[in-house]
Amino acid sequence: MCDACHRSEAQDYWRALVQVRQRANNRKTFYYLEQLILKHKAHSNTLGIKPKHDGLDFFYASENHARKMVDFIQSVLPIKCQHSKKLISHDIHSNVYNYKFTFSIEIVPLSKDSVVCLPKKLTHQLGAISPICLVQRVTSTIHLIDANSGQVCDISSTVYWRNPFSPICNPKQLVEYIVMDIDILKEHEKKSFPGQGVVSNKHVVADVWVVRASELGLDVSPVHTRTHLGHILKPGDTVLGYNLGDSNVNDDNLDKLDRGSIPDVFLVKKYYGERSARRRARNWKLKHMADELHEGLSSSNEDYNDFLDDLEEDPAFRQNVNIFKDENKVPVDTDDIDPTLPRITLAEMLDDLVIEDVDMTEV
Repeated sequence: MCDACHRSEAQDYWRALVQVRQRANNRKTFYYLEQLILKHKAHSNTLGIKPKHDGLDFFYASENHARKMVDFIQSVLPIKCQHSKKLISHDIHSNVYNYKFTFSIEIVPLSKDSVVCLPKKLTHQLGAISPICLVQRVTSTIHLIDANSGQVCDISSTVYWRNPFSPICNPKQLVEYIVMDIDILKEHEKKSFPGQGVVSNKHVVADVWVVRASELGLDVSPVHTRTHLGHILKPGDTVLGYNLGDSNVNDDNLDKLDRGSIPDVFLVKKYYGERSARRRARNWKLKHMADELHEGLSSSNEDYNDFLDDLEEDPAFRQNVNIFKDENKVPVDTDDIDPTLPRITLAEMLDDLVIEDVDMTEV
């Protein structure tokens, strides 16, 4: 019996393991990674996939196959990787050594719509951008925008791990606000200076006055803040944001800032009405690698549904994702849905081919 057959009989299939981990409060990055793996068929040599509390484990029959997966993940997400090997057995007569290899991957602890406070040294490298920025999306680089000026920047994996920082707010802390008034900044009112970085031409900076949705109708004064969402907001709209003024954040970079430079409210994105109605009206779907990665994939799985909302609202975010028509979806009344809600067009959808998911061997 050959070595491969011996390992098979001993239930010792895998020789290399890729551990993917992220210290974050949601799993949206892993749902995005899953779609990239499916699109590029990067899991073709995978023996098995096991979901873990804070990530995924990929098992391979050879070190080379594992290295290919590491290289793929490195090309689509900002990560750092450590490599180790463990001696399993060796033959003193033939001088043959058998190892099991482990690649430990850590993804940056950031996700779309998080707010971060950058180290002072890094803000100077990025064109003197404001320290408090919004994470627009996390792809092969970290895309940030300064709501105060509309300035944008991309942070590579190398730059991030040289100057690491953590989110000060995450999407689970978003609060609903109602826009009471909005004033678009005129050109001469915009902040500009020599050496300033790139300013987004897709966003409009505006002064906006908001009140909490839960306090609407009460005797409270509107809170002023500056936002990059002037192109889509109008009085009466509902917008999601973070209440930085009343939050208790432990962050070394934030503690070094003047209190007056920290906004009381940081607006993140427009709220497009009841989410359950949006989900019922969704006429598209995504493929999955394995059912065990989506245990509890129902309306209660907020991380996954938030990921689908992100795809719907951000065309740039869904460029690398294969989206399929859902032929089984029953048409529903869309009167409760904001007509300005970004939609995924039929031109962006692929026909759903009946292809069974690849069965993964138990490991």
